[in-house]
Amino acid sequence: MDFTIRHIQPDEHDALGAISARAYLDGGLLTRGADDPYVAVLRDVARRAAEAEVLVAADPDGTLLGGVTFVPCGGTPWADIAGPDEAEFRVLAVSGAARGRGVGEALVRACADRARAREGCLRLVLSVLPAAASARRLYDRMGFARAPRRDWEPLPGVTLLAYELTL
Repeated sequence: MDFTIRHIQPDEHDALGAISARAYLDGGLLTRGADDPYVAVLRDVARRAAEAEVLVAADPDGTLLGGVTFVPCGGTPWADIAGPDEAEFRVLAVSGAARGRGVGEALVRACADRARAREGCLRLVLSVLPAAASARRLYDRMGFARAPRRDWEPLPGVTLLAYELTL
């Protein structure tokens, strides 16, 4: 790996917010494009960092390559589907320039490592849009299993697919 995974610094919030919004927009994952209300959530890294754990991948020169929000067992306001013995991750995003370098996989592995380190944590869970084909391939390759019983709709007509990794 020619990059490191670490906690985000406050002066990096805007940069990760831009990467996150751009990744979702470029991936066609927001039904209303740039006017989608979820863009504001993606850009609000300061809130995520205050209420959960935000990890970033960074080049040696400090350039951010991507990030993820880790929700520990026991939950935070960022837990969508995690139960008390499960950790969750959300808003996995990699910059277009960093795709193909293993950044997404490294960020997911960091979340799995953090979940395994928590006593009593049995699973790492996530929700993903059906249209996020590359993310779904990553989760399959990393051993996550589909959990259709946990699929849900955050908004009418927007279905999220659930995945689980037994730790």
